Order: sequence, then structure tokens, then C-alpha cells
Amino acid sequence: MSRPLHLVVLGLSLSSSWGNGHATTYRALLKAFAARGHRVTFLERDVPWYAAHRDLADPGYCELILYPDLAALRDLRPLLMRADAAIVGSYVPEGVAVGHWAVAAMREAGGVAAFYDIDTPVTLAKLARGDHEYLTPALIRAYDLYLSFTGGPVLDRLEREHGSPRARALYCSVDPAHYAPAAGAPAYDLSYLGTYSPDRQPTLERLLIEPARRAPHLRFVVAGPQYPADIAWPANVERREHVGPADHPAFYGLSRWTLNVTRADMRAAGYSPSVRLFEAAACGTPILSDTWPGLDTVLEPGREIVTAEDPETVLRVLTGTAEADRAALAQAARTRVLAAHSAGHRAMELEAALREAAGQPAAG
Repeated sequence: MSRPLHLVVLGLSLSSSWGNGHATTYRALLKAFAARGHRVTFLERDVPWYAAHRDLADPGYCELILYPDLAALRDLRPLLMRADAAIVGSYVPEGVAVGHWAVAAMREAGGVAAFYDIDTPVTLAKLARGDHEYLTPALIRAYDLYLSFTGGPVLDRLEREHGSPRARALYCSVDPAHYAPAAGAPAYDLSYLGTYSPDRQPTLERLLIEPARRAPHLRFVVAGPQYPADIAWPANVERREHVGPADHPAFYGLSRWTLNVTRADMRAAGYSPSVRLFEAAACGTPILSDTWPGLDTVLEPGREIVTAEDPETVLRVLTGTAEADRAALAQAARTRVLAAHSAGHRAMELEAALREAAGQPAAG
């Protein structure tokens, strides 16, 4: 049997889920990774906007270290030198400097330096514009492993066009111990859970706000921070500023249907399932989604998920779907997600990718 690994993750946030989808992704993945017998240390930049909204002070399954700046991070080099692998995440503050530091330490220690891109299509669009906020072409070539939230053809592009030595898909996942169907009657016909994003807003307008205008007898809810004050919400759309991960199952349980909206760059690239897809499915809430290439490799349209591109389709689904069909679709999605997209599955994939990059045999 292969020995346990010590993994150091330098990510955007583990301590706060406010305004980002990274925290819930890291929490599920690293909890499951630690459950496989590995040691995990998470290094997070201590920034005021997350400090004011922390909802996980002590993860339990890993050591969480907050550092104030690059100088303090460099003082943690001995920790990195004792690790088997280091993962730097997308959108880490001063990510290029952090990445070069991590790669250099892993080169000296003989470990694996990896990049975990939770925003792959956005990252590639930024690189095409010459925007090197947290990644450069040189760093792509320097990392031993590029873990990508996006699968499909993008992986070939990362290796062929950008020079990554090894690009592997590592989708988000769901912790089945936390996300499960909640008891109680639904209070909303359609919900949406997500932070405001300008490139998602037109789809939200088309698939939720406009249907709400046309069907005042139905109830809708949009939860998430940073929405502009000038959005004209219909009277039958309830707004919630934030719903923490601990309350996600109850939120989905209040929804007859929930909406998945994909960012423009991710929709164009395809093969970029949102964590909300897996969370909602695990909670037994049927999903309405925009369409994108590769969706059918995650959930089967018509059997496990319903797609829509216009208000008419949304309203037809909300008002014309028999309750038995709605329940069957939700159950099929839940079964698929628990069989292929749990945090345990992702932890196995992560371990296999790290061992492959290190030239180690897969765990028995």
C-alpha cells in the first residue's frame, strides 16, 4: 500500500464561503482527502473581506494557517519543504509570486507542484488578454500538474498550446454527509443560489426574473451577495444576501426547482459543472440549467436534469411537469451524483493525479 501524503494547499479561502465558490469546493475535497489517511495543511491569505465573514474557524480535518502577506508566507517554507505536494489555487492573492515560491520549494524538496484552477475558462480568457493576475504562461509550464475545473478539449489545449506537462480534470464535488434531502414542503417554485456576476446576470434575467414577471402567482428566490441595488426585482422574487454552506440543504429543500446558471467563459468552454449542480442533486432538488457542451457527460438532459434557454421553457417546466416526473428526475440526478461526483470520488482522483505526477504507483 502506498504511504500517506502530506499535502499543502495555498487556496483562495477555506475559512469563508462568502462571495466565492472556492471554500465549499476545498472543504468537501480536503475533508475526503484527509479521510483517506493523508495529512492536509491549508494556507490562506488573511484578507479583510473574508475575515469579516468567516464560517469555518477550525476545519478539524486539516490545519488552517492564515498568513498576512508574502513575507509571512515565505517564513512557512520549512513546512512546504516537508510536504509531498503543494497545490496553488486560482485567484490566490499575488498568485504568481506564490506560485513561483511554491514551485521552487517543491523542486528543492523533490515534491509535486500543482495548480488547481477552479476558474479554468476565465483563466484562459485572462491569459489571452495578457492578464496575469494569478498565473503566467511560464508558471503553467513550471507546475508539474494542472488540475482543472474544466474537462474535455481544454485539457488538450493546456498541454498542447500552453505547455502544461500534465493537465487533468478535477471537477467540484459534494459531501453526501452534509448534502441530503431535507424534510418539509417547498416554499418556492424556483430558486437560484449564486454570487452576482455580470456575465451570469443576463441568463438569470432570462431564466428567472422574466419568468417571475410573467407568472406573479409563482414564488422565486435569489440568494447571494453583491447584487447591484438597481436591479428591478419582481415582487414575487425574494432576495437573500447570503446562505452559508450549513444552510444550503435547507435552502434547496425549500425549492420545487433550482436554477443553474453558468458563467459565459465556462459556458463557451463547456465541461465545467458548477458545484451547485452536485449540491442540489444530492439534496434531491430537480435542476433547471442553461445548456453547454459536456453537460450530458455529467447529468443526462431529460432524465436527470432539464435544460432551458428562454422564459417560455422555464414556465412550461414549472407549471406543466407532473409531480411524479419531477420526483423521478430528482432521484435520478441524486443517484448519478452519489455514484460519480461525491467528494470521496474526487479525493481518489486527486490522489491518483498527485501520485502519477510524482511517478508513484496508484494506492491499493
